[in-house]
Amino acid sequence: MSGLGHNPVVGIRDFSGEASWDPAVPEQASLKLRIRAASLTVENDASEKDRREMERAMQEDVLESARYPEIVFESSAASPNGNGRVLIDGHLALHGMTRPQRVPAQLSVTGDLLRAFGDFSVRQTDYRIKLASVAGGALKLKDELKFTFDIVARRQPE
Repeated sequence: MSGLGHNPVVGIRDFSGEASWDPAVPEQASLKLRIRAASLTVENDASEKDRREMERAMQEDVLESARYPEIVFESSAASPNGNGRVLIDGHLALHGMTRPQRVPAQLSVTGDLLRAFGDFSVRQTDYRIKLASVAGGALKLKDELKFTFDIVARRQPE
């Protein structure tokens, strides 16, 4: 949301996933991530009133989380491009639609931990999400949203 100095940061409070990574065959990497849409919260320094209104608009008007309770990303291919960087191609299911999504990531493995971080963008209108506004139209959500992630996964005991 832009205007009045608001650029909300949204946190994900409830997600699960599985990742598979073998540095010897990085092209066989896989990722599946499930996010409970209702768990998204506004994290930045807005007033409590603005934060509540932004969360209400996000849940009810934008994500329609009661109707579309899950956001899912599932990879279909991984292409390493050097120094731990990988392009993950997959499909993002959001707001009742599934579309191709490319996610560039930086990967590192330390012992039993796999860390992936990076960013990518999604256009809301590609998922038939109407662009929301709050505070009488003073705060408007931009079509292109930037997602930044830093995820650590731990190897499951065999």
